[in-house]
Amino acid sequence: MSGSISLDEERPAVRTFEKRQLRDVLGSFVTGVTVVTTLDDEGKMHGLTANSFSSVSLDPPLVLWSQATSAGSHAAFRDADRFTINILAEHQYELANHFATRSPDKFAGIDYDLGVDGLPLLRDCSAWLECKVVSRFPGGDHVIFVGSVECIRQSTRRPLVFGGGQYLVADPHDLGRAPLGTAGTMKSQPHAVRLASRAMLRLAHTLDKTLALVAWGNHGPTVIAWQAATTPVAADLPLGLVLPVTSSASGLALAAFLPPEAVDRFVTAELRDNARQASGEVLPTAESLVSVLESVRVSQVATRRPAPFYDDRMLANAISVPILSPSGMAVLALTAIGPAEHFDAAADGHCAEALKAAAYEISAALREA
Repeated sequence: MSGSISLDEERPAVRTFEKRQLRDVLGSFVTGVTVVTTLDDEGKMHGLTANSFSSVSLDPPLVLWSQATSAGSHAAFRDADRFTINILAEHQYELANHFATRSPDKFAGIDYDLGVDGLPLLRDCSAWLECKVVSRFPGGDHVIFVGSVECIRQSTRRPLVFGGGQYLVADPHDLGRAPLGTAGTMKSQPHAVRLASRAMLRLAHTLDKTLALVAWGNHGPTVIAWQAATTPVAADLPLGLVLPVTSSASGLALAAFLPPEAVDRFVTAELRDNARQASGEVLPTAESLVSVLESVRVSQVATRRPAPFYDDRMLANAISVPILSPSGMAVLALTAIGPAEHFDAAADGHCAEALKAAAYEISAALREA
């Protein structure tokens, strides 16, 4: 496969835009999530969720954050000499929502400790910075607070992430070198799973198809991850679902790039069962399977035309592409599934090209690791 395929078309420049459009563009910049806390002159605690936090300087140690002048707690922060940045952990999205809403007492029922100057430190966060205000700057409908960091604390909890209008989780970036010990054939599989999981999130949004990640297990092609479309192909998407080799797109995508000794016993059993069935469905034979697998090797795309999904409640089409190890062996299959009446499973269609582009990118990353 040559070149690369863009999954999203670049949109034209917009010089006249609305607040909503600007918010969407700014949402492309992924940030952490914080709750900033302080005390007012009467000793009352205040806090609000902010993702406008940023580092400014290490020497001297300075950070900044901004607050809307319309915020209910703005007067308290405007007049306070100190603030604390609570960097939320990935499980604290409900806490982020709590402090993002207006409430006369946001700390009711909230677990916290007191910092060196009596400001609240929310429990179970990823990190904390206790700061003294050194500057305030007007910034449109916000005020920018710059603080000198005087005390820091950190836990082992991973931070909560926000981008594109939703909460996210942070994982190490694996598009560069793989972790030690992942080079080789099946040794590259854990690295491939991490890369493919990210690709599935992107593809599910772009293609709006249910996606499956399939590995070759002890019983043949086995689903190890799902990413549902807006309307999932089924209500239940079970992990560990074992697929047939000869009559599933995933099975064909894997079998075409695995050694015969890995697949022959499964293929033999399935072909024997196919010969015994008297249904009207056209099932693979030994002769037809040779031709199909060779076609998959050439195109690196396997398709399945209308056939019952695993629970027999609907007919589905499927497209699957192999993710290859540095030696050219299939380590995973990336598969898109959709209702037959809505999903064109053409081997040269847009969906197939998008899957191939993602698989090629992951396979290339495995080769470079």
